[in-house]
Amino acid sequence: MEESLLIGAVATRNRIFLAPMSGVTDLPFRQIAQRCGAGMVVTEMVASRELVTNRQESWTRLKAADFRPHVVQLAGREPDWMAEAARIAEAEGADIVDINMGCPAKKVTGGYSGSALMREPERALALVDAVVKAVSVPVTLKMRLGWDENSMNAGDLARDAVKAGIRMITVHGRTRCQFYEGTADWEAIARVRDVVDAPFVANGDIASREDARTCLEITGADAVMVGRAAQGRPWICGEIAGDPAAPGPEEKRHIARNHYTMMLDHYGEQAGIRHARKHLGWYLDSLAPSTPGELRKEIMTGQEAERVARLFAEALEAGGTDNSAWERAA
Repeated sequence: MEESLLIGAVATRNRIFLAPMSGVTDLPFRQIAQRCGAGMVVTEMVASRELVTNRQESWTRLKAADFRPHVVQLAGREPDWMAEAARIAEAEGADIVDINMGCPAKKVTGGYSGSALMREPERALALVDAVVKAVSVPVTLKMRLGWDENSMNAGDLARDAVKAGIRMITVHGRTRCQFYEGTADWEAIARVRDVVDAPFVANGDIASREDARTCLEITGADAVMVGRAAQGRPWICGEIAGDPAAPGPEEKRHIARNHYTMMLDHYGEQAGIRHARKHLGWYLDSLAPSTPGELRKEIMTGQEAERVARLFAEALEAGGTDNSAWERAA
């Protein structure tokens, strides 16, 4: 897990990657994960058409963090828009362009993008072909096992995508219709791996070093990708990889406090407070699970950035074991 993986000519730091998660892996989160030892991080899903037509949110998601490689994930269903968005991503410094065929969200699949493309393999491959021809950097593909249990076509699509020029395949071990329910099917991922002659990444239910080792053994994958387990633990990839940059307990509290400041700087104060709330909740779950309910509510709903920062810091310092922060603030 500690050694790098080559994707085309691009080398990763190690073989424990952070999954792209819309609304989670924004620039501050990716910067922290990279500093803490993640082998590779991927941007939030960038909508191709919106990027080409200059929607500010898409350009914000495109920004690179501190370390390389810079991987930009694109979503869409029109080959021309995807190709042009890939050109923009490359021009803006992307080392790798990743194609999203895995997102299960209704907002995405309702527009026939994300995992909905697995229901249209010919269109999916036309899209792959357009993106591969548009850029000189490696193009990778993330998908699910299929749309539902009756259409588990990840193996066929992955094999054909590699023939079309895809340089790495990532498979999440659920169908779209499962969303995140049940358990990721690592045995099914292994069957996809068997037909793919390219670097291969397994994704789904990896939350520890033991999970990663077991998943690699079962699937035969070259690397693993960590998703929801990183929420409130942006250092988890480095921990799993055994990277020396992975932080200790006190440093984790510092990272959590600093993450809040980074989000205020990135989004502006009021938007930053709103975007940060889910992260603050995840950090409390991870680092201070016994935080009193009233204090947690004050942190999660507060409108004053400095007060939220102070209460959050005190809750983390207390480890959720007493009411001191809330009593002082009341």
